Parts: sequence; C-alpha cells; structure tokens
Amino acid sequence: MVNTQLFHTIKGALLPAATARNAQQAPAYAFSPRHQLAQLAATGCLSRTFYASAEDQLEQVLALTQQLEPAFVAKAAIYGRQSGHMKDLPALLAASLAQRDVALLSQVFSRVVDNGKMLRNFVQILRSGAVGRKSLGSRPKKLVQQWLLTATEKQLLNAAVGNTPSLADVVKMVHPKPAEAWRAAWFAWLIGRPFDEAALPPITQAFERFKRDSARGVAAEVPEVPFQMLTALALSAAQWAQIARQGSWQMVRQNLNTFARHGVFELPGMAEAVAAKLSDAQAVAKAKVMPYQLLSAFKAAGETVPASVREALQDAMELSLANVPALAGRVVVCPDVSGSMSSPVTGHRGSATSTTRCIDLAALVAAAVLRKNRQARVLPFEQDVVKLSLNARDSVMSNAQALARIGGGGTNCSAPLALLNQERAAVDVVILVSDNESWVDARRHGATQTLREWEVLKQRNPQARLVCIDIQPSASTQAAERRDILNVGGFSDAVFTMVARFAAGTMDAEHWVGEIERMPLAAQ
Repeated sequence: MVNTQLFHTIKGALLPAATARNAQQAPAYAFSPRHQLAQLAATGCLSRTFYASAEDQLEQVLALTQQLEPAFVAKAAIYGRQSGHMKDLPALLAASLAQRDVALLSQVFSRVVDNGKMLRNFVQILRSGAVGRKSLGSRPKKLVQQWLLTATEKQLLNAAVGNTPSLADVVKMVHPKPAEAWRAAWFAWLIGRPFDEAALPPITQAFERFKRDSARGVAAEVPEVPFQMLTALALSAAQWAQIARQGSWQMVRQNLNTFARHGVFELPGMAEAVAAKLSDAQAVAKAKVMPYQLLSAFKAAGETVPASVREALQDAMELSLANVPALAGRVVVCPDVSGSMSSPVTGHRGSATSTTRCIDLAALVAAAVLRKNRQARVLPFEQDVVKLSLNARDSVMSNAQALARIGGGGTNCSAPLALLNQERAAVDVVILVSDNESWVDARRHGATQTLREWEVLKQRNPQARLVCIDIQPSASTQAAERRDILNVGGFSDAVFTMVARFAAGTMDAEHWVGEIERMPLAAQ
C-alpha cells in the first residue's frame, strides 16, 4: 500500500521547488537576469556587504550587462539615477554602453551623468578598463566635453571637489574648446595655467579675493563656493556660520559635526537658525531627502550638536514621510533583526562607511508603515518572532531606534508567517524587510519554507499580498515572484508608493522590472 504520509494530497497551488542557493547555501529562488540588474541598478553600492565583496558585485553587474540587451541596460541606468538616486551603478551601466552601444549612450548620457560627481565617476570607470576599454573613445569624449562646455560656474565648482580623477584631470584628458572667455579663463585657473583673473566668473573671482584677504588676516565675506574648497583656510566661527547659513539643505545635514567643531552653534541664534533650516517643509521636499539619510544624520550627530538641531532632524523625518501612502486593510510589517543585519546599509567603505546599518533601515521602514497605518502589526524576527510593543503615536525615529536595539540571532524569514498561521490571523498585506538570507528554516527539497507558509496563509486570505524588501539585493529570494508576491531590492523614496500600488492591485504582474522597461529612452 502506498505511503499516505509521504504522498498526501497537496492543498492549494503546486509550489515551485527552489532553484538556487543563497549566500548561506540555503534553498532560494533565482531572479531573472533583468530582475537582478534592476535591483542592483536601483540600490547596489559596489561595496563589501555582510555576504558579498565589492569585486563579486562588480563581476555580477558586468556579466548581466553582457547578457541583457543594451536598451534595458540604458533604462536601468536612468532608473537607478533618477529614481534610486544611486551613483556608482548608473555610472557603471552608462560606461558599459560605451563599449556595446555608443549611440544609445549618447541618447541617455545627460540623464545619467547629471552632475560633476557622476561625470568623474563615468570617466574613472571607463579609464579603469573594467568595461573592456581604457580610453574614452571619440563619442564618450565628446559627451564629456559637452558637459564641461555647458555646465554653469556653480556646477563646475561643485565638480572640482574630489579626486580620482579630479576635474582638472578630466579637463586635461578631453581638451574642451570653450567659446566663452570666462570658461576659458576658468579652465586655465583649474589646471594651474596662467589666467586673466578679470575674465573669471564672479564666484571664482570672489574666491580668489577671499584667499588673499584670509592670508592677510582680513575678515571678508565667504564666497559661495563648495565649503570643501575653504577647509584649508583659517576660517573664524563667524565665517563657518556664514557657510551654514548659505549652504544647501543636504550640505548642512551632512556637516553638523563640522559646524559644532568650529564653534558655529556657540554663536547667538545659530543653533536656532540651523534647526529652522533643517525642519523647513519646503526645503525638505526640495532636497528629496530619504528617511534613512535623516536617520543617519541623527545617529551621527555628536554630543556637541545642540538638542534643538537633533530634534529638527526628527521633525524633518516626519516631513519626509508626508507622501508615504497609507495601505488599505490589515497590514503586518516584519523587520529582520538577525545578526547579519548589523552590516552597514551601503556596505563597508573604509572611513566612508555609513553609520546606518541594515537593521536601522529595516526598523525605519517598519516604523514608517506603523506611523501611516496605526493599526498595523510589527513582528520583528530573527530565528523566531521577537516580542516588542510599539506605540504608533511615537515618532518614527523613536520606534526605529527601539526596533534597532534588538539585533542578533540567525535569519528565519518564514518565522512571522508561521506565527500568523498559528494564530489563523486575517491579513491583507505582509511586508518582510530583510537581507533575504534565510537559513534557519532551510529545507532539503521542494519549496522554501517562506513560500510554504505564505501558501498556507493564502488559503485563509486569498486576496493577501506579500512584499519582500531586500535591503542588500542579491540574485535570489525566499518567495518566488508571482502576481501576489512583490520582490523589491533596497530602499528609495519610490518604495512606499510601489508597495501601495501593489497592495491596491494596480501594479501589473511584471512588478517593478516593468517600471524600468516602461522608462522612455528619449528625454521628455
């Protein structure tokens, strides 16, 4: 007689067997090449993460650019830059087009290489030989020249901050031929050749005067140049205060400790002025700040940064979530608090390593969802679900910090789904925020335990939808992509809107890869 324990009738849909192994060698589902590139373009950092080295990620991206058609690579580069606000990956994808389809590169160049930092990234990647060539080539060279010949004085000054290569290196490399006298004088000034100071544009002239005045000990008004150009000069606290007053919102957010170190907050009214700037609703909206950037600034702010300024960062956090849509129905958000989530969210970058960890970002997503959905449940998990009570009325920053303080243990992505099944809970949307490297619940054969638990939940809640947000995107997932399952790589401003659209059933079966494919190649 047949073994009925072994060959029992399967309830519901036949689940697909796992097709890959994750970084912990546990069963997982491989993403298609398009999905892999889409995730890396939108969120990849080309730095060492908990599970992958920078070299591994670079090799993966380059292999994908060779597999996929150039048009999709170009769209992924645009999406990564414009929607993901990424730097390294979009520049790498654009550089790969210089080898595969230079006409397509010309079409999308200005939408990917949209500032001086991106220009220097693009040149460095091409010159490194990573994409199969070490020279720019005639068309890429003309594109770089065009950027240099059309950039404003402020854009050029911003581009002049940084090395490897410096903007001076780029100018010497491509030999732009300016038509305007001011631009010719500025390029000569940049590369250390004789120049006519009277022909320099106004901000650069003011900078030259300021350097002379500073050398003579004469107090002068600080010119509106990038503050990095001033750090070698002996500036007074009042001059640093002027830099803080006239700096951009993002620059002020990033340099609070620098201002504290130079005595800015000791001057009357300056703490209040900086706090007002950081919590200004219009400035926050214009800066397009990501919530995790505010969390990073809050965590990095030292004790010498006044409490009023730190509180302003919390106010800005609430403002940054103003456009986060509420989700209809019964919402459960599950942040991964396992040991691997202690890795920096942007990978290990030496002295430039972010203070924000993956667990901080997972906690932030959970706290933001709770803020906009007061009845939502939060189920932190590691090997099992961790009991924690959060108050939806508390600030996002407070709840995020409470979640991030848990930490430790192995990864079990199926744990919160198993708990919901034990409770026979009624749910409409489940959001898992993890690094997706589940191994505690690994099975030898068949579907992953995450997909098995989800299928059980679906038997009770046939309209339910699952969102898996992978903070450090990899080539696999614990829940295979299908109409009721959305896999999102990383985090950007677009994530909440995408989740809301998916939860409401207004996103098609291709999910966010479809978002990239619909991007127009021609500028609108």
